[in-house]
Amino acid sequence: MSFKDKVVYQIYPKSFQDSDGDGWGDIRGIITRLDYLKELGIDCIWFNPMTVSPQRDNGYDVADYRAIDPRYGTMEDFAELSREAHKRGIDIMFDMVFNHTSIEHEWFKRAIAGETKYKNYYIWRKGKAPGVPPTNWQSKFAGPAWEYAEAFDEWYLHLFDPTQADLNWENPDVRQECADIVNFWRSKGVHGFRFDVVNLISKYTVDEDDPNNFDGRQFYTDGPHVHEYLKELAARSFGQDPDSITVGEMSSTTMDNCISYSGEETGELSMVFTFHHLKVDYKNQMKWELQPFDFKALKKLLSDWQTGMQEGKAWNALFLNNHDQPRALSRFGNDREYRKESAKMLATVIHMMRGTPYVYMGEEIGMTNAGFTDIRQYVDVESTNIFKVLKEQGKSEEEIYHILQERSRDNARTPMQWDDSLNAGFTSGTPWLQVCDRYKEINVKNDLEDPDSIFRYYQKLIQLRKENKVIQEGTFRQLLEDHTSVFAFQRTLGTEDVVVLANFYGNEAEITLDLTGYEMALSNIGRTDSDITVLKPYEAAVLIRR
Repeated sequence: MSFKDKVVYQIYPKSFQDSDGDGWGDIRGIITRLDYLKELGIDCIWFNPMTVSPQRDNGYDVADYRAIDPRYGTMEDFAELSREAHKRGIDIMFDMVFNHTSIEHEWFKRAIAGETKYKNYYIWRKGKAPGVPPTNWQSKFAGPAWEYAEAFDEWYLHLFDPTQADLNWENPDVRQECADIVNFWRSKGVHGFRFDVVNLISKYTVDEDDPNNFDGRQFYTDGPHVHEYLKELAARSFGQDPDSITVGEMSSTTMDNCISYSGEETGELSMVFTFHHLKVDYKNQMKWELQPFDFKALKKLLSDWQTGMQEGKAWNALFLNNHDQPRALSRFGNDREYRKESAKMLATVIHMMRGTPYVYMGEEIGMTNAGFTDIRQYVDVESTNIFKVLKEQGKSEEEIYHILQERSRDNARTPMQWDDSLNAGFTSGTPWLQVCDRYKEINVKNDLEDPDSIFRYYQKLIQLRKENKVIQEGTFRQLLEDHTSVFAFQRTLGTEDVVVLANFYGNEAEITLDLTGYEMALSNIGRTDSDITVLKPYEAAVLIRR
């Protein structure tokens, strides 16, 4: 399928809609909401993992790649979801977690039981000394990246939680298993695949200490065989489907690698997720240290990736929100005085750039961070781990809660806010994660009744992309590069061009641009004239010249 005119909607299944009152979102719940998604205008739904999992990392610890977790429903439910989505012109994208499996997976159980074939599916090393891991690497979820297995007096590598053992992609059997899994889901009508942290699958080495006493990422990021492995995976599975759409999640990657991962002629993936632009509020590049977002850096990163990928004939996945990020509205906008304006402004930037926009559930109604004030409200393993770590570092609870309110992944995972009834219409039971307490004000029912709502604005953005080739395929060029509060850019295709203006702050901003011959295509504040010299707080405008 062509993906240049498409928009993907991301569902975190656990939090979308519960149909049976157990407090856990499920497939039957999703089916009841497909008409809502059709009304929004999206083309494809990316589902976070719904396969069998002990849920140590919310499904990213897979125990069976070929079975739907009973908490979400049955394979029959999934078949119905697939049918009903396709009836509405909506494709399905499945999440493939191929860097690691759960230690509950049959492969790992057979490895621990001593079957050599399956032991070779994972990465094992002897310790440096009794009780001392093979290297000093830290896992991405805090603590050592190695776990001791008494059965062999060896340690297995886990770049994430100790229950997520890294797969050994140097083993051709592992690579074939992964291709077979993709083909299994293709046979179920799935055309889209999102590959979790896929640029970590090939390690340079696992035997060297990190000289900076850090996580060792230089030894396993964008490794020596990763492009070869992806080409092989494509040739054996999704690459055989002309309608496939694939996206790789790329951790700490480089532009050159991403041009290979998603280049038109490289035979790897359709597009890539990169995260550099979502670290502009990390003090010293550390996730758990806060600072106001660096607007100059944000502009530069967005523009550099736009122009660099364009020159390399490669494709970006465009996003500010997902299940691992705090809500962009609370982070880069103003979720109180200018909630509607700043939500629409951020959406305008994402949807008007070159690439495929992703909408994370709830952003289309302006959902905000959770605002939790007690560690017992948090469920995310990363958040509960860091609470202990920061406490040991001597930070006060007040300080730690402020950090979690800004950074925790649970901010994105609170249940979808459908209406103002109990639990926001998500469940009749007790939700697995508490609903954000602003649900009475912020919910789908309110947005559908308001012609000026954030939801209605998203509809217009999606429609604008579908109707204008210049937005789908036009080149990107940054404007007003040195402006301290406005991000502006131009998209050009043949004789058509589009100018996008976005004020990222709550003050008026003067601009000097010749906008002769442009017509207003979309304004987040209802402006109709195109002769703009001053942008209102959080104002966004899309102007077209044909």
